[in-house]
Amino acid sequence: MEFDLLISDIEMPGIDGLHLAEMLDNKLVIFCTAYKEYAADAFNIDAVDYITKPVKLERLQKAVSKAFERFDKADNSKKFIQLNTDKGKTLLYFNKIQYITTATSDSRDKTVLLTDGSFLNLKNVKFDTLLNELPDADFCRINKKEIVAVKAIKFFNHNEILLHHLEENNKNTALILSETYRSDFLKKVKL
Repeated sequence: MEFDLLISDIEMPGIDGLHLAEMLDNKLVIFCTAYKEYAADAFNIDAVDYITKPVKLERLQKAVSKAFERFDKADNSKKFIQLNTDKGKTLLYFNKIQYITTATSDSRDKTVLLTDGSFLNLKNVKFDTLLNELPDADFCRINKKEIVAVKAIKFFNHNEILLHHLEENNKNTALILSETYRSDFLKKVKL
C-alpha cells in the first residue's frame, strides 16, 4: 500500500499506533489520541505531530502543514551522484545501490551492486569521496574494501553481513564486518 502520511490513533484493537508507526519505513505519522502520556514516545519515533482529542480542524490543518514541510524537504534532498564509469558518466541513484566494493582489476576503481542485480564499474573514485556524497543514515562502511546500503541487509552478526541479494549459487551475498567499522555499523542499525 502506497501512502505519504498516516494519521493514527494510539490505542487501537490488535496493534497500537506506536508499534504500527515503528513498522513503517520512512513514512510520516501524525497521532490523534485522547492520551497525553504517549507524546514523548510519539516524538521518540519522530512523529510529525501529536494531537489530543477532541481534534480541532485548525490544529489538524497545522499538523498536516508540518507534514507537507517535511515531505518537501525530503523530496528536495539529493538523490544521486554523478560519477565516471568504464562506459562513460553515470547518475548513480542512492536508492539503487546495494553495496560498493573495491574492484578486483584496479584498487582505484569501485564495483557497485545495483538493486536489479547488475554491476557498475566506477573509475578512479575513493571511498571517502563516496561516503561524503552518500546519505549517512543509509550507508555504512563495513571494512576497508566495502560500503553497504543499510536497506540491503538481511541478516548480520558481529563479523558478517548477509544481503538480500542472491549470488548465482542461490546463497545470500556475504560481506565481512571488520572490527574497525563495527561500532559505527551497529549504531546505524540501531542496536
